[in-house]
Amino acid sequence: MQKRHTDRKLYFTELAGTAREFYVDYVARVMAVGGGTRVLEIGCGEGGNLLPFAEAGCKVVGIDIDAKRIDNARSFFAEAGVEGEFIASDFLKVPLPKDEAEAFDLVLVHDVIEHIPPESKLPFMQLMQCFMKPQAVAFFGFPAWQMPFGGHQQICHSRLSKLPYIHLLPARVYGWLLRRCGEPQNVVDEMLSIKQCRLPVERFQRLATEAGMEVKKRTLWVINPHYKQKFHLLPLREVWPFNALPWLRNFYTTSAWYLLTKKQSE
Repeated sequence: MQKRHTDRKLYFTELAGTAREFYVDYVARVMAVGGGTRVLEIGCGEGGNLLPFAEAGCKVVGIDIDAKRIDNARSFFAEAGVEGEFIASDFLKVPLPKDEAEAFDLVLVHDVIEHIPPESKLPFMQLMQCFMKPQAVAFFGFPAWQMPFGGHQQICHSRLSKLPYIHLLPARVYGWLLRRCGEPQNVVDEMLSIKQCRLPVERFQRLATEAGMEVKKRTLWVINPHYKQKFHLLPLREVWPFNALPWLRNFYTTSAWYLLTKKQSE
């Protein structure tokens, strides 16, 4: 397990650094970002992704089911002298906006959709749209399932944290290996849950279509921009034909970024 998974302030700082350098500009290519922009992050954790948007003058709201992380978010924002609203709740239980003024211009869903059970992904995306203004944008970022660490095995406590592609083993073999290497049961359960919830690029694109959303921009990365913070590696985009090879691209797409909007009625 890496230090950032136990040092939450470090994790917050790294996420804020990536968002400041990459996410704000990426979103700004399809919409204005600044004073008056209302931004919602679902599964915000400690709020690192939201900090640069708040610094840019946006009104930011973060929702996370983990109350401890929400407490950390409030503390970290207070330390930074920046305003943000944070709600400890299951997103499915959060009251809907009463009117368009309470709805959001931008919704961030970063490293979340791949943790949602398959049968709940479509309802999640449909509900998310109820929080969006008619012209709003949703930013999704997630690792392709088959990429080297698509199973999030980096959170393991044993040497398995450094082994790529082991999450592609059959579930029974994978579970046995996790237990054999001394992983606690809660980690085994989480790893197997991530395997069940896996999300290749093609499945996400079908999901977006089924949810009635349009892709405004997509970028597939060989080297995730967040690796600049974590490992001091420069980001590397996939180019044609590598970003157009169905299924094969999942094995080297360390992060997939999408900007989606509601499909407008003709």
